[in-house]
Amino acid sequence: MHIHILGICGTFMGGIAHLAHSLGYQVSGSDANVYPPMSTQLESLGITLMEGYHIEHLQPEPDLVIVGNALSRGNPAVEYMLDSNINYTSGPQWLAEHLLKDRWVLAVAGTHGKTTTASMLAWLLEDADLNPGFLIGGIPENFGTSARLGETPFFVVEADEYDTAFFDKRSKFIHYRPRTLVMNNLEFDHADIFEDLEAIQRQFHHLVRTVPGKCGLIISPLYDGNLHDTLDMGCWTPVEYFDPEMEAYWHITHSSADGSSFNVICDGNEVGRVEWDLIGRHNQANALAALAAARHAGVPPKIAVDSLRRFRNVKRRMELRGEVKNIRLYDDFAHHPTAIKTTLQGLRAQVGEQRIIAILEPRSNTMRMGVHADRLADALQQADLIFILQPQQLAWDMRKTLLALGQRLQIFEEVGEIVDAVSQIAKPHDHLLVMSNGGFDNVHKRLLDVLLES
Repeated sequence: MHIHILGICGTFMGGIAHLAHSLGYQVSGSDANVYPPMSTQLESLGITLMEGYHIEHLQPEPDLVIVGNALSRGNPAVEYMLDSNINYTSGPQWLAEHLLKDRWVLAVAGTHGKTTTASMLAWLLEDADLNPGFLIGGIPENFGTSARLGETPFFVVEADEYDTAFFDKRSKFIHYRPRTLVMNNLEFDHADIFEDLEAIQRQFHHLVRTVPGKCGLIISPLYDGNLHDTLDMGCWTPVEYFDPEMEAYWHITHSSADGSSFNVICDGNEVGRVEWDLIGRHNQANALAALAAARHAGVPPKIAVDSLRRFRNVKRRMELRGEVKNIRLYDDFAHHPTAIKTTLQGLRAQVGEQRIIAILEPRSNTMRMGVHADRLADALQQADLIFILQPQQLAWDMRKTLLALGQRLQIFEEVGEIVDAVSQIAKPHDHLLVMSNGGFDNVHKRLLDVLLES
C-alpha cells in the first residue's frame, strides 16, 4: 500500500510517516520546504520526499493521501486529490485507525509542557522495560527520534488541541481515545482557530468524554481553574491531582531553589528524591504528571522517580546549544507569556545574579495577533536585557506595549542586527536565552560563531 503525506516535514506528520514506514507501508511525501532535521530522518528510512505541492507528486495515484493541517483548499495538491477522488484522511484519524485502536493510549494534553511531559512519560515506561510506542512533537534526547511503534500495548502520544485538517475542525486529540489522560494546564492560545477560551474548553471536554470510567485515569493540576471548569462540565473517570507547591495527591517537598532536586509525595507518602538537569517549577509539575501516568501503566513510583535521574530533556527545551568564552547560549521553544515567564524564573533561580539576556521572536499566530501582548512585559521581567525581533504584519505596537521594560529592551527588524548587538555586549558568565517556536533564522549558530571569532 502506497501512502503519500502532504505536509510531511512537520514534526507530527514526520512522525506519522515514520510509523507508517515501520508498519510496512510504502511512504512518500511533499512539503512546501523539505528541510533538516526531519528531512534527514525520513530520507534515512528510505522515504521519498518532494519539494512543493505539485499534482505530479500524486501521479501515479497513491492508495491513500494523509493530509496535514497546514494544507487548505486552494492548494494544488489538495484540489487535484479532491477532483481525482483519491482516498484521503488526516494524520490523527490514520493514527487512531491503524495504530491506537488496540493500544493502551497515554495522552498528554495542555497549553504548555506537552512535549516535555510526553517525553518524560515515554522514558519512565522505557526505563521500566515496558518498551512503549510514542509520537511526540519533538525529539526526546533519550530516544533520538520523535516516533516509534514500540513492542507493548503502551503508546504515548502528545495530544495537541490544534485542529485536525481542513475537512475536520475537531482538535487532533479527539481521535486518540486515551485510557490515561494528562491535562497539564489550560490557557487561551491558538487565537487563529479558537474564538475564546470557552471554545478550547469545549474541545478539552470532548476529550474528557472519551476516557473510560472503570479502567481510565485523568491526571490534572489541583489549582487550574480553567481545567476545573472543564471537568465540571461532566467527568466520568477517576481524577488524580498534582501540584508542585501545594499539598495534592502528587506534590513536592524540600525543593532546591532552581527546581533541580526535590522529594516526591504520592498519597501522603514520600516515594523518592529527584535530582536531575532540569530546572523550574513547571518541569516539577511535568514530572508529577508523568509519574502519575506511569504509575497508572504499572510503574511503581519509587522506580519511576529513580528513572527521572536519567531523563534527558527534549531538544529546544532549555537546550544548551553552546558555550563560548564562559558565555552560555540556550535554545527554548517558549512562545507564550506563561512559558516565557516560567522559563526565565527557572533560569534566574539557577544563575542568581549573573546576567540573563533574553532574545525573543514572537512568531506564533497568537503572538502576532497581540492576544497576549499585555502580558509579555511582565513575562520578561527576570531578564536583564531583552532583544526582540519584530515580525512583519504585527497587529500591535510593540514599543508602546512593552514600555515598562524601559532601557532593557531593544527591538530589531533583522536577525543580523540582533547578532551584532548581542555579540557586542555579551561578556563572560552571561546567559543568552533564545526563545522562538521557529528556526529564528539560525540565530543560535550565528551568535556562537560571532562570539567565537570576537
